[in-house]
Amino acid sequence: MHNSSSARLALAALVLTAAAAPSHAAPASWTVLYAAAGPELTAHLADAGAATLDKRGSVTLPENVQEAWPHPSRRYLYVGWSNNATGQQGHHGITAFRVDPGTGALQPHGRPVPLRARPVFLTADPAGQHVIAAYNLPSGASVHRIEADGSLGAERPQPAGLDFGVYAHQVRVDPSGRMVVIATRGNVPAEGKPEDPGAVKVFGYRDGVLANRVSIAPNGGRAFQPRHVDFHPTRPFVFATIEAQNKLHVYRVVEGPSLGPAPLFSRDTLANPSSAGQATSAIHVHPNGKFVYLGNRGPADGENSIAVYSINQDTGEPNLIQSAGTNGVHPRTFTLDAAGTMLVVANMQRSGNEPASLAVFRIGSDGKLSFARKYAPDPGGKRSLFWTGMLESPR
Repeated sequence: MHNSSSARLALAALVLTAAAAPSHAAPASWTVLYAAAGPELTAHLADAGAATLDKRGSVTLPENVQEAWPHPSRRYLYVGWSNNATGQQGHHGITAFRVDPGTGALQPHGRPVPLRARPVFLTADPAGQHVIAAYNLPSGASVHRIEADGSLGAERPQPAGLDFGVYAHQVRVDPSGRMVVIATRGNVPAEGKPEDPGAVKVFGYRDGVLANRVSIAPNGGRAFQPRHVDFHPTRPFVFATIEAQNKLHVYRVVEGPSLGPAPLFSRDTLANPSSAGQATSAIHVHPNGKFVYLGNRGPADGENSIAVYSINQDTGEPNLIQSAGTNGVHPRTFTLDAAGTMLVVANMQRSGNEPASLAVFRIGSDGKLSFARKYAPDPGGKRSLFWTGMLESPR
């Protein structure tokens, strides 16, 4: 962190622009989709019945938005940002926002918290007591206290010797609040540089403190690049995207809690597994636990899709039932509403004359997706859509 970071953070806290007042009041119960392009985080009122998004207003972060996560109460949103630089040029942090209970508009809440590296992912524990940030370079994580008023407090000291592998890409806390899973992607070999092994790192978790538990790294982590995981809401199954290998793995939650050392199931994610230049992205289990969705990213002429699987509730076995094209390129991130009736994909990249886009899908009772429409939040620009998430009215 450079010497002027404190001053820059103080200034950033002052210049953050609050979300513009909506043109008409939000309904008493609402869902808002937040989408990030560069440092701008824009709120859209989402109507699942009509499958529409209505842009309401934006906030501007000190640097490019990386990831965000809501407090369990849905009254606060924590947003990680970074200029993606390292060393003295790096400028990274988390900003807490208060969510307006009537509209979903965001207001800065407390001072931004500086971080040591790019926060590639954020999550909060189920008790709403801590935010955990994962760093890709150097690979690591930090735990930050959430104060009683929802603002961010001090970093929680951690024991020495925690094993964060190579290139942490995601961190999640399981629903019990007693296990943290970090997907450490590693790196494929490139320009003469050998492969960095990947692993799924499992930690015990108590009162904001991590403890090494298990490292899952078949074949020493070679040709194994876990990117994201998600949890079944009621059954002991964890689903993981394996990025460069274009696989879906299913793991069992075992006593500890921890994860079993080998996947119960491994499935291809592509309609055509021989497609070149492909990689998986995000993964989300449907709120009812019957389906799991994951993103496939490819070139403009490749497979850019959301793969939909039904889940056997007894065994955890996934069965591919649909590969839905995203009507855009490079779906890095997507999100579902709490009712599981609407899915929105952020097609990250511009393709030719077509800008990055938000593609809206209806989710049927059978779990399958039907495309409704898409929006181009930055039609004349070149900014990528890097993160999106949906949030319901606060409790």
